[in-house]
Amino acid sequence: MKELATGAMKPIVVRKVNAHLSAPFADVVSVEEPLEIRIDYRDGTERIQKSISVTMRTPGNDLDLALGFLFTEGIIASYRDIKSLRHVGQCARQKKNVVQVDFVDDAIPRLHQSERNFYTTSSCGVCGKSSIDSIKTVSPFQEQEKPPLKLHKEILCQLRENLRTAQAGFAATGGIHASGLFTPAGELVCLREDVGRHNALDKLIGDALTNNTLPLNRHLLLLSGRASFELIQKAAMAGITIVIAIGAPSSLAVELAEELDITLIGFLKGDSFNIYHQSETVLLN
Repeated sequence: MKELATGAMKPIVVRKVNAHLSAPFADVVSVEEPLEIRIDYRDGTERIQKSISVTMRTPGNDLDLALGFLFTEGIIASYRDIKSLRHVGQCARQKKNVVQVDFVDDAIPRLHQSERNFYTTSSCGVCGKSSIDSIKTVSPFQEQEKPPLKLHKEILCQLRENLRTAQAGFAATGGIHASGLFTPAGELVCLREDVGRHNALDKLIGDALTNNTLPLNRHLLLLSGRASFELIQKAAMAGITIVIAIGAPSSLAVELAEELDITLIGFLKGDSFNIYHQSETVLLN
């Protein structure tokens, strides 16, 4: 089982009540803290530093989160745009809640696509964005040919339990989301957890960006909760062509999956699931 990063959980004392007992009980909760993402880049002869996002997240894999966010929002095109990234802080209260991303001299962040308010919360990834059109960022892998993939129902039905077994955070707190990357054979490749479902996916994509494994078009993405528009959009940015959710998809998620020809499966249970869209390149048996 994967261990959570230091600071990802907080011990507390609660009062546990049932029909026969009311008593103090030692428990743990998932930590939720703000993370500010700053960028530093050259514009002509001047270096500009700008804060572009504050998101509520679970500490851990913060550098992956920053990279994944910049990539899935279309602000960077590849890892080659990045010179360095690190935690920075000016006082003890900030802990490690600020990540600064320095761009190479000839890379300019693509902030002109839309006027956005990048303040997000753990429950809402698209708050503040001016319109649906403004968040349809274009994937660099959108025009690539999709490889044929064969899926087996028996393997799909095992994925939920495989993800749950690997979720250290959920096992401890019951209050955290996960994004898991699997091979078509059901092997877990990468898992990321966070109180924000969109943060968990950004962390996963940031890891792939760092390790130069994009596009992820030969893998399955499993979401521990529902499938929203933004999660489908982020998956598309990473070249993912199969998204599976334990919960329900939204109407916009289904529409975007159809538009981008992403196979979308929801309500994954022990022996059943719903197919909302199936690409012609995916064979299910």
